[in-house]
Amino acid sequence: MSGFFVEVFDFLYTIGNEIIAVIKNIRLFDVLDILIIAFVIYKGIELIRETRAQQLLKGIIVLFVVWLLAQWLDMKSLKWLMVKVVDSAIIAIAIIFQPELRRALEHVGRSNFGSLALGQSAEELREVWLRCIDSICRACQTMQEQKIGALIVIERATLLGEIIDTGTVVDAAASASLISNIFFPKSPLHDGAMIIRAGKVYAAGCILPLTSHTELSRELGTRHRAAIGMSENSDAIVVVVSEETGIISVAENGKLTRDYNTITLRERLKDSLIQDLDDNGGKRKRLIRHHKKS
Repeated sequence: MSGFFVEVFDFLYTIGNEIIAVIKNIRLFDVLDILIIAFVIYKGIELIRETRAQQLLKGIIVLFVVWLLAQWLDMKSLKWLMVKVVDSAIIAIAIIFQPELRRALEHVGRSNFGSLALGQSAEELREVWLRCIDSICRACQTMQEQKIGALIVIERATLLGEIIDTGTVVDAAASASLISNIFFPKSPLHDGAMIIRAGKVYAAGCILPLTSHTELSRELGTRHRAAIGMSENSDAIVVVVSEETGIISVAENGKLTRDYNTITLRERLKDSLIQDLDDNGGKRKRLIRHHKKS
């Protein structure tokens, strides 16, 4: 037993000496290197937080600890098994967590350069979005009272071209009457989702991906599952009006919040959609990426 503690002490002593040696020889570029790595790790954690990938990270940490023990104790069979697991896991992760990986890459690759050439001022863009938000809220109030189901997807930085291709392009100025008429039960486009792009009703009758989560409440129907699925696969904000209860819900980042009224819905949408324009002193950001095409 004493030999075990001697080995542990020697291991810690060696690690300590190596750390001291590194600190003595550290350079300015080494500090910069550490800061960059820390930033990358922080952003990585931020991207996977509150997603399925968070549970994956915990599993990776456990496997890493097991691998360290296998290396330290020279457990040949366990080391062989860990190598095989890692080789297979890389492909499995790419397949199982494809939505999360795509979302992370889209987040990294987002660019605002396309919005710099737009002719509208920040104030004009802000007014467009405020009018659109007002139209959405008034339409939702009408549909809530009449218990008309609705599914409204508000495009942000992640472009929804593939989703738009499944529906019909409308490309019209947003108004409460247009939004509510599209979701009227006898309308040919009422069954699908509406896409709001650059403050306009851009498409309707679109098909959304359903969430793969199985632990959702049974009270939530297909519209709610589609809203959550859409928010998991993009940074879009999705507004849902329940046909059965008239309850207004909002899905964002894979999370669904419910029981909105006109006032709270308006505040929620303004906080999420207008904040970029207000916080950046009028800089044109993600919401206006496609305004030129509109």
